[in-house]
Amino acid sequence: MDISRVDLNLLVYLDVLLRERNVTKAANHLGITQPAMSNGLRRLRDLFGDPLLIRTSEGMTATERGRELQPLVRGILSDIEQAVQEKTPFSALESQRVFRIMASDYAESCLMPRVLRRIRQEAPHVTLDVLTPSDVSFLDVEQGRLDMAINRFDKIPQSFHQKTLWTEYFACLMNARNPILKAPFTLDTYLDASHIWVSKTGFGVGVGVNPKDVQRLGWVDEALSRMGRKRQISVFTRHYQVAMLLAEQHDLIATLPSRAAWLQKDNSNLVVKVPPFEIPPFELKMAWSPLLQHNSDHQWLRKLIAEVASEVDQEFAPFGAQFESAESPQAHHSER
Repeated sequence: MDISRVDLNLLVYLDVLLRERNVTKAANHLGITQPAMSNGLRRLRDLFGDPLLIRTSEGMTATERGRELQPLVRGILSDIEQAVQEKTPFSALESQRVFRIMASDYAESCLMPRVLRRIRQEAPHVTLDVLTPSDVSFLDVEQGRLDMAINRFDKIPQSFHQKTLWTEYFACLMNARNPILKAPFTLDTYLDASHIWVSKTGFGVGVGVNPKDVQRLGWVDEALSRMGRKRQISVFTRHYQVAMLLAEQHDLIATLPSRAAWLQKDNSNLVVKVPPFEIPPFELKMAWSPLLQHNSDHQWLRKLIAEVASEVDQEFAPFGAQFESAESPQAHHSER
């Protein structure tokens, strides 16, 4: 194929079509007519020798070739945008930029206060807008409307850049006068107690929890299920701060990420225990759009967050070592 004869605007059309999965919405997004977008789709099909999008009962669905092309096209357009974008150095002291970060309740508690402290020191006029997972979607990240998403992710779109901030293990938090502490803390005494469930779904609006649906209850209950055991959950919450407050009630146990428990290390009303069974760890990651990969403002923010995470990691290490299993993977700070 002679690349000089290819209309590169078609790649813009394809990028939006694969994202919107709707010709009319794609046309509106680009400010062109629906017939013009339909013509663009026809030309794209001729160019790639594939339908790319086909109509199904669920609307327009990408073909296998379309799914393969989506991250490639997004990357190409990102490189082009970088090439033509004017390079302006970021001045932290003078910047008045608003950074919008989606952070899970756990990340907001364990990481964001320190991030804000550093931002206030280095960039006093910068504003930080912290959103919850229910406020945004992957599309918001992809289009650069959101600077950063910080969470644990089961899946991240292939086109996204990501960096692992730390690997997290689990701890049990309970009242110092909890009756089960009169005996050794074993799996049986753990299961005899009443429990606080705390978690948050990924992007999008959350829904109610079905206590019988173990697969949707998360790491703790899946680990118990693999042993053929089940705990008695008395309260469900989506907020780690609430779970830590509820743990002060004399008969409840909160099994939560160890850095969240670490926040309560000076609370004399609470005791932290190592879970009496193996719970697989998870990774806290930050993810961002390829559109922002080369932006100098964003590069400064990513570097700051990574440095703060490393500081938290080092300070937490003496406390956290007790929760790490010899069989579990060690923390690492990968980036792509």
